[in-house]
Amino acid sequence: MKTLQRAILIFAGIGLLSLSACKKDYLTTTPTTLLSNTAIFGDSTLAETYVIGRYTGETLVAENNDPEFQRAFDAPWLSSCTDESIATQDGGSYIIEQGNYTPDNESFMGNFWFRSYRSIREINYGLANMGSVPMSAYTRNRLIAELHFIRAYRYFDLIRNYGDVPLVGDKVWGLSDKDYTPLYTRSPVEDCITYAVSECDLATKGLQGVSLPAGRASAEAAMALKARLLLYAASPLYTGGTNDQSKWATAAAANKAIMDLNKFTLYSDYRQEFMVNSTSEDIFERLYSPVVGHSGLELVNGPNGYNGWGGQTPLQNFVDAYEMANGKPITDPTSGYNPQDPYTNRDPRLAATVLYNGHPYRGRNVQTYTPGGLDSKDGPGPWNTTLTGYYILKYMNEGINPTDPNNLYQDQTQDQPYKYIRYAEILLNYAEAQNEAVGPDASVYAALNPIRSRAGMPPITPGLSQSSMRQAIINERQIELCFEDHRFYDVRRWKIANVTENVPAYGIKPTLNTDGSITYTRITALGNRQFTDKNYWMPIPQSEILASGGKIKQNPGY
Repeated sequence: MKTLQRAILIFAGIGLLSLSACKKDYLTTTPTTLLSNTAIFGDSTLAETYVIGRYTGETLVAENNDPEFQRAFDAPWLSSCTDESIATQDGGSYIIEQGNYTPDNESFMGNFWFRSYRSIREINYGLANMGSVPMSAYTRNRLIAELHFIRAYRYFDLIRNYGDVPLVGDKVWGLSDKDYTPLYTRSPVEDCITYAVSECDLATKGLQGVSLPAGRASAEAAMALKARLLLYAASPLYTGGTNDQSKWATAAAANKAIMDLNKFTLYSDYRQEFMVNSTSEDIFERLYSPVVGHSGLELVNGPNGYNGWGGQTPLQNFVDAYEMANGKPITDPTSGYNPQDPYTNRDPRLAATVLYNGHPYRGRNVQTYTPGGLDSKDGPGPWNTTLTGYYILKYMNEGINPTDPNNLYQDQTQDQPYKYIRYAEILLNYAEAQNEAVGPDASVYAALNPIRSRAGMPPITPGLSQSSMRQAIINERQIELCFEDHRFYDVRRWKIANVTENVPAYGIKPTLNTDGSITYTRITALGNRQFTDKNYWMPIPQSEILASGGKIKQNPGY
């Protein structure tokens, strides 16, 4: 993040300058590479830097243990644990897809517990000390509001992965504490959501009228996080399968409140929305500095024929969800879909999201066909070849050359942002909640159709029943919000993961015929995908169960 990383680098630079000042007696001198709490909270600039650092933690490069929100561009992406994509190099995603994770082996998913509670402790520490900082009441209240927003987001990550979780409160637990029993009690998920929502309300109140640099919290971001939390709270997984229309109405109202601000609009270009910082659509985003390397998107995810590593490869399951340009699903015999010409006349968002055989890209057409395709197993680096016949295009910058010797791996100077919350999601949230609360009234269509219009798609068919509209919204979320960490949680909160995650990960095999034509054959790219009822929640890490002496109760089935 330009602003955040600059501040963190200043913070790090202070430590380095202190280190250079040590000349003698360094074995008996208190380390000066660390800043004491007296120093941090005795200086308004350092206190603000401390708050800024809570957005991402200490590390500047995205790694599997990077404590940012969600997973963002961590490799593999969370989409590769769903029916959206698979990771060519696995990276720990297969154990999730195949349902083989356990409390002592849940791959990168266990990081949500550790990094969230670590961050909550840091936030509590900041809140406990902010009152002593010599600064104006305006600045102090703003920083406190930011901490409440970050704490709400951390609890949101915990809630949607584990359900019932311990609520720490404001206390900073440390080595001097003798009784940790309060930390071992998991509060009911409804109470956890209520608490996180209250944190959002505090943040909204404290950030009213405040303008901060992009990448930091705002009153609108706090409202949007609250609206998402309330949508989850109304969903079947969180209500035990009961349909509480009052909860859906509350979620609809929370999302409508953001719509009524008239502050956000859909950005005109769907493809470019994910390449540009701070568009009219962005409510909360993570920015990356063009001079600080991060995840090397083009190198990690580019096709092997362009010397990429083929990281996240979309599934045929996902590609099949795209409608034809006339708005009909490909399963409709009147849609015009031709399985041997599968990418013609499809929803334009497909071409903006997925690289398929024949897709124009960086000066030539993608070649995933065999034999001889440059982006197939016959191309350079066959170990980096897509397993599904597809490559990711969303987020990819065609102007980045992953083989540039001055721009390799973590030194890549890409600055594509990661959009945590954007206005299209708010419209989809509202449409879903309003449909469940009262049925598909005019306002549901009014929320959905601009999203489709932006993409060049026709309006939703008028006169749908509530159940048909529900399916239309599920499909629209899958397409519009793909690879943004939604699908993993959406299929769980809807309690349909037992369907979507229990089919193989399909791909496509394009074969080059002697006459130059291509034959497309459906293949299984990854089998043995499994999902059982226990998988609706992740297991609490076994190390936490053991550390509590067995007092923290594990999620059922693990």
